[in-house]
Amino acid sequence: MTTEVINTMLGKTDYLTYIDKGIDYDTYMVRLAHDAAHNTDDKYKEYINMNLHRIHRVEKTYHMGEEMKNVLNSLTHPIHWLVITEHWCGDAAQIVPVMHAISIASEGKIKMSLVYRDQNPELINAHLTDNTKSIPKVVQLDAEYNVTGSWGPRPVFAQALVKKLKANPETAATYANELHLWYARDKQQTIEAELTELLRKAK
Repeated sequence: MTTEVINTMLGKTDYLTYIDKGIDYDTYMVRLAHDAAHNTDDKYKEYINMNLHRIHRVEKTYHMGEEMKNVLNSLTHPIHWLVITEHWCGDAAQIVPVMHAISIASEGKIKMSLVYRDQNPELINAHLTDNTKSIPKVVQLDAEYNVTGSWGPRPVFAQALVKKLKANPETAATYANELHLWYARDKQQTIEAELTELLRKAK
């Protein structure tokens, strides 16, 4: 995660609008599967199918730690997670299922809405990472739609790894292979740890 200053470009009414137009995880997965089956761009379709496999793997293998469970139990009021994503995003395939599992485990305290980056340019422009539109990005809001924090597009270590690999001409073209190998080895533990810190800002 790259440190950022909470933006002042959007107000409470704007965030409420985005939350209302957002979709839940089940709807997102139905649309993703439909996109995988019917997209006519072969390269794009390859990305989406790979992401489906990644998502299903994470759904089966992710196990929540005690620290996250404790933080969820300590939440005293409902919060909103507004997640900016796209079907083709490999990082989203590794991260969004973890966010969904956490929201389910919160037993209604975390209300998660997903919105598509490319359909909502003003939203992603208000939450850039190093002046890029990198995703996934979660914007955390309290019950009154005040922003209490944000996170993304990937864990700190993974972000540094990507920058290092992209800066090297010998690894720039294949950086994604190393990135997803790291995700597989980490088993979502770093994602969970950083989202735990995000949730602590909600108190």
